[in-house]
Amino acid sequence: MSFPNIPNITPTISVTTAQTIPLLLSSIALEELALAHIINAEAEKIQFVLGTLRSKSKFTPCRVTLSNLLDIDSSVQRTLRDVIKKEILLQFKFENVLDLIAITPLP
Repeated sequence: MSFPNIPNITPTISVTTAQTIPLLLSSIALEELALAHIINAEAEKIQFVLGTLRSKSKFTPCRVTLSNLLDIDSSVQRTLRDVIKKEILLQFKFENVLDLIAITPLP
């Protein structure tokens, strides 16, 4: 077995610090939007199981039992815990961008 050949790629990218700030803020905003969609999906999951989701879907939840509710609750808790972890990382990223803005000279 031989090792793969990796070509020598040296792209030249020239982006100034001032140009990176809006890109970083945009990436944070897009990640926040994605997390909002995840939270909304989890809320709809609960509403579907409880039968309170207004939807044009032909699916109906099966008979709700305490066991089903506890399973859904556990699933939603795990997902929201992961969302919270991501929110903390985004907060750190945002604070780093604010620090970068403070030390970046105005154009």
